[in-house]
Amino acid sequence: WGRRISRKTYSARYPKTYMEQENDWDRDLLLDPAWEKQQRKTFTAWCNSHLRKAGTQIENIEEDFRDGLKLMLLLEVISGERLPKPERGKMRVHKINNVNKALDFIASKGVKLVSIGAEEIVDGNAKMTLGMIWTIILRFAIQDISVEETSAKEGLLLWCQRKTAPYKNVNVQNFHISWKDGLAFNALIHRHRPDLIDYDSLRKDDPVTNLNNAFEVAEKHLDIPKMLDAEDIVNTARPDEKAIMTYVSSFYHAFSGAQKAETAANRICKVLAVNQENEQMMEDYEKLASDLLEWIRRTIPWLENRTQEKTVNDMQAKQEDFRDYRCVHKPPKVQEKCQLEISFNTLQTKLRLSNRPAFMPSEGRLVSDINGAWHTLEGAEKGYEEWILSEIRRLERLEHLAEKFHQKAAIHESWTDGKEAMLTQKDYETSTLSEVKALLRKHEAFESDLAAHQDRVEQIAAIAQELNELDYYDSASVNARCQKICDQWDVLGALTQSRKESLERTEKQLESIDELYLEYAKRAAPFNNWMEGAMEDLQDMFIVHNIEEIQGLITAHEQFKSTLTEANKEREAIQSIQAEVQKIAQSNGIKLSGANPYTTITPESIDSKWEKAMAMVPLRDNALQDELNKQNSNDTLRATFATQANTVGAYIQEKMEEIGRISIEMNGTLEDQLTNLKEYQKSIMSYMPEINKLEGYHQLIQEALIFDNQYTSYTMEHLRVGWEQLLTTIARTINEVENQILTRDAKGISQEQLYEYRASFNHFDKVRGPSSGVMEFKACLISLGYDGDGEFARIMGIVDPNGTGAVTFQAFIDFMSTETTDTDTADQVIASFKILAADKNYITAEELRRELPPDQAEYCIARMAPYTGPDAVPGALDYMSFSTALYGESDL
Repeated sequence: WGRRISRKTYSARYPKTYMEQENDWDRDLLLDPAWEKQQRKTFTAWCNSHLRKAGTQIENIEEDFRDGLKLMLLLEVISGERLPKPERGKMRVHKINNVNKALDFIASKGVKLVSIGAEEIVDGNAKMTLGMIWTIILRFAIQDISVEETSAKEGLLLWCQRKTAPYKNVNVQNFHISWKDGLAFNALIHRHRPDLIDYDSLRKDDPVTNLNNAFEVAEKHLDIPKMLDAEDIVNTARPDEKAIMTYVSSFYHAFSGAQKAETAANRICKVLAVNQENEQMMEDYEKLASDLLEWIRRTIPWLENRTQEKTVNDMQAKQEDFRDYRCVHKPPKVQEKCQLEISFNTLQTKLRLSNRPAFMPSEGRLVSDINGAWHTLEGAEKGYEEWILSEIRRLERLEHLAEKFHQKAAIHESWTDGKEAMLTQKDYETSTLSEVKALLRKHEAFESDLAAHQDRVEQIAAIAQELNELDYYDSASVNARCQKICDQWDVLGALTQSRKESLERTEKQLESIDELYLEYAKRAAPFNNWMEGAMEDLQDMFIVHNIEEIQGLITAHEQFKSTLTEANKEREAIQSIQAEVQKIAQSNGIKLSGANPYTTITPESIDSKWEKAMAMVPLRDNALQDELNKQNSNDTLRATFATQANTVGAYIQEKMEEIGRISIEMNGTLEDQLTNLKEYQKSIMSYMPEINKLEGYHQLIQEALIFDNQYTSYTMEHLRVGWEQLLTTIARTINEVENQILTRDAKGISQEQLYEYRASFNHFDKVRGPSSGVMEFKACLISLGYDGDGEFARIMGIVDPNGTGAVTFQAFIDFMSTETTDTDTADQVIASFKILAADKNYITAEELRRELPPDQAEYCIARMAPYTGPDAVPGALDYMSFSTALYGESDL
């Protein structure tokens, strides 16, 4: 059977042979005179307790057995069998023949008599006669005593220890010194017949009184003859062990009826212990399931919360909280979920092994409920992480747009400053004709400038609209500023039109205008506007997510730089117009009144803006190069993460396939398989640093705001799920082997039988995996010796009660173990209680406390309903419904 046999079990299965027992006797041939006296008295009384059933007795043990007649009669009485007819002659040969017939009968019972011959018995050899009687006592009074897998002397000693354990001053360790004070004899009687002994009145320091009390009560009320004198025991340093054993065996047989009650109590204790353990496992499962569901219930609202933040930093703080949840708070819950499934499977296995109904968790706490809640949790996780990333993108875009809006708005507001005052002045009313013409031209230049700013106003309005659409938190102030700009723009348009009309009314009175000034103004205005636009573009904020986007900006910037030569030529051409004005004025002696009357754009301002724009070009170069370096760094991060992710993904896939093979191809004992699986689990867990390294790369990816990765198809979420599935699969495989060990030990299935069952199941299950189809299972049963369609139908009703057409290995093992082993049933427990109740249909609390250990007695009392039968008495308890409930209801 492949199982080690303990020393205690070995001695119980293979007690000493009678040759060994006789050798014990041979070593004691030189008996202490006190011991010989005790044996003579005890053995004589023991023989007479049986011979009196045949109407005779002996007086002198070595004399009265010499002719063999009473010896043969003694054997017939104690064995219940007939011996050969004795010879009635008085000669020595007749006596020897009779004694030999008795000795032959003893030998036929498996007793090897060493150094004991018929001649010594016939000659009255006291030592040999006592040895023979002791051999008979061993064979017919002690050999069949069995208590808790021990037999003979050990069983008798264990019985004494158990019966006297509750009594003070009693400690039975042997069959000599432990009995000298007489308390052990009295305890045995009181344990079974408390009405015969007042144990509390006995004193340890009065052994003679104690011994005489026990011997007299036993003789008078228990039909146990007095086999020893109290003085013989007290006055001997070490009473004879064989005499004490013989005497005590008579007590054992006198109380044999009570032994049945003890056996029944043992069975009940075993059943109750199993039920208590199962109830504790149910309570543990319920608590763990409740705690896990409560955690999921609290966590899901947090994951479903979509409260928007105002800044990227605030959303990144939420992202950090989510990362902390994934790496710190969730992993222990993954382990709890796995442990919950393992505990549930182990509990169901134990319930099947103990013939109990399957455990049905309370509503909402099924493993499927846990899995459903877990699936909802993971769905919320995925949605929350995607929302965080989209929010970060949105807020990043919003911050960029808001900055761009305020920049353009500030530029525009700076340009419009003072324009209303300029447009509303009435200077043309007191101006000369030339001055009016100048004012008109100046106004035309302003209109050109105004038209050039129309695009910026439209851009400002478009940006404000986009901020509104993206739900910018400060949209109110943006809208107010935009509305103010638009309203002002409308006012400027109306004022411009009004001033133009006023100037045109006096245009007929105006003659002459300086064309050069006008040309200068016309060319300077758009050029100045272009420079302002260029500077605005050079300061424009940008946001990119990959190398291609930044390279596109760099290309556009290079194209812009390529236009600077032509722009410089235009600047020089504009400045040459001003130079031409100065030349004409000097040539014609014209005194210029000051600035160009048609524009406020001076040559100095053009040169100043040009220099500022040229200074911004290298700054823009540096900014674009820095962003290019950042994107190159991000690409390196992508490649680093992808390399690690591809390695981890391949590892998880390889190990998932490997554990699948291992679960099918496991060899060696179940303990070896369990050890190998745990070592394998340990080796898998040693890969955890690689997972943590990947989590570190993933954190860097997220901190760098990288949202895509073209180098790998793996995502962190997929790899986390794969890793958790790998760990869960290994844990479930280990649990399956542990449950097989439970099944083997509880059902008594040998390792070889398990191998045979597994090999047969796997041989016919090469395609279907964890369960076998009907035809394959039928072939499996044929290989194990089953035959007949009726037999197959019976078995399929057991292993596939729902008719799914598939048979699991666990169902197969349960069926095979049930076919070959015996288990406790409700009927067996009822029968055990009936013995404790002395055949009554009810039992009392007093009887339960007397026969069962305290905790199990109180367990029964608390759960038994009152007995309501016609023969009920006050305090009667219904043990029948209680026993049935142990096997018929899981919520006892």
